[in-house]
Amino acid sequence: MGLRRASWVQLYALCRRAPLSTAPAAREQPAAGPGAEPVCRPAETARPPVPAVDFGNTQEAYRSRRSWELARSLLVLSLCASPALLARHEQLLRLARKLLGQRLFNTLMKMTFYGQFVAGEDQESIRPLIQRNKAFGVGSILDYGVEEDLTPEEAERTEMEFCSSALERDGRGGASEDGFSAIKLTALGRPQFLLQFSDVLTKWRRFFHHVAAEQGKAGLAAVDTKLEVAALQESVVKMGIASRAEIEDWFTAETLGESGTLDLLDWCSLIDSRTELSRHLVVPNMQTGRLEPVLSQFTEEEERQMTRMLQRMGVLAKKASQVGVRLMVDAEQTYFQPAISRLTLETQRRFNVERPLVFNTFQCYLRDAYDNVTLDVELARREGWCFGAKLVRGAYMAQERARALEVGYEDPINPTYEATSAVYHRCLDYVLEELKHNARAAVMVASHNEGTVRFTLRRMEELGLHPADRQVYFGQLLGMCDQISFPLGQAGFPVYKYVPYGPVMEVLPYLSRRALENSGVMKGAQRERQLLWQELKRRLCTGSLFHQPA
Repeated sequence: MGLRRASWVQLYALCRRAPLSTAPAAREQPAAGPGAEPVCRPAETARPPVPAVDFGNTQEAYRSRRSWELARSLLVLSLCASPALLARHEQLLRLARKLLGQRLFNTLMKMTFYGQFVAGEDQESIRPLIQRNKAFGVGSILDYGVEEDLTPEEAERTEMEFCSSALERDGRGGASEDGFSAIKLTALGRPQFLLQFSDVLTKWRRFFHHVAAEQGKAGLAAVDTKLEVAALQESVVKMGIASRAEIEDWFTAETLGESGTLDLLDWCSLIDSRTELSRHLVVPNMQTGRLEPVLSQFTEEEERQMTRMLQRMGVLAKKASQVGVRLMVDAEQTYFQPAISRLTLETQRRFNVERPLVFNTFQCYLRDAYDNVTLDVELARREGWCFGAKLVRGAYMAQERARALEVGYEDPINPTYEATSAVYHRCLDYVLEELKHNARAAVMVASHNEGTVRFTLRRMEELGLHPADRQVYFGQLLGMCDQISFPLGQAGFPVYKYVPYGPVMEVLPYLSRRALENSGVMKGAQRERQLLWQELKRRLCTGSLFHQPA
């Protein structure tokens, strides 16, 4: 048992230290933060004032869209707002395919749902849409939307081939000069490995908060929670985890500094940098009261998964760096997310040296979203790499709540949409404050909520963050909220559409998941439907129904 756990810890240590590319290991001066010098902006030259953004001017918002596209948007968004239709959409799709046949079914889908939310079947077919959006100030985040039932090897190969070819194409200017490509880590390795790795990280973090509660520090933000090392040593001795002599070797001034305290970032470093702790890494099971190993018995194949995933991420990050494109790692379910975030962080350490090349994604519908954001910002400050993040509200609510109920753990989701919005704005405000003092950090505000976008614009103005700095990006899904995306782009703000593509039948699972995940957003799209009606009526009344984008 001890040998297996030791092997795993050594591999985890490799995660921190093994070079992922030929990128230099040296770090830049740490970013602004407590006890660090701020990364100041260069002397500003005179810049034009930022134009006002009008989200109610339909003529400007829909200049890039033909009238039949507006009519399709109105139809599809209205259908997506129907709870009865969403509840039966899979059965209806199967029935339509049976009645129409494959060829007519594909045509119907391209005229409706597929045509609304998917750019095309392959990289050549999506090029006109990408170039048209770019002409109106909106960039692209490419996403291979195929979610068919592939073997792990097929899925990994498909994702690698897609990402490599997409990065090459972006480098030739196909998408945008300052573009992104999105990847899912569940397609770069086996989900079971991510599940087990996440379990290790989650147990170790829970143990920290358990000890913090014993020291009377429950309820503090994670970044502000600091354990008294002396009290921690006493607790460890009483639990029987190790002897006093052993733990005194663990917590030294050399490894933890001279403050006499240990925070969550220090705590997490113990699991990967102190390999001699392997046989002691146990945590109390709150239900049984027994001490249990925190490290699972991983097979050699699962250990190879770690190495392969790091190598694949390194290959993609290096390619992105070479062609001038950023890499955006999508968030996934909470039972995968700790491992995904950890692997992303390791890649950021190596590649976010001079600029934020790799972006992690934070889902703000999670109760611990603020802790996750602030801890990563603090780690970037300490280690001197460039923080890059995408903030989303979240996309797996139904799955998360169903699994929490089935397995028997606390629901990780905020109780209401309003609570999620409050967390989103709190995280966003924290990151924007960081951007004010750190010119090398960046954030993407991925939101369809007009109030959130207005909040961001107001805070940017108050903090002196100019769109020309290209630190604050905006993002929306293809087929949604053009009345937000295009006014932002035409006013000079960096804004992107998330652009999925793939064959019709292979993208249907993606469309189904997207419809269910965004049912709440769709129901709240009444304003968008009103604006679409308004523009169609304006064109009809002014004789411009056959408008062609110039």
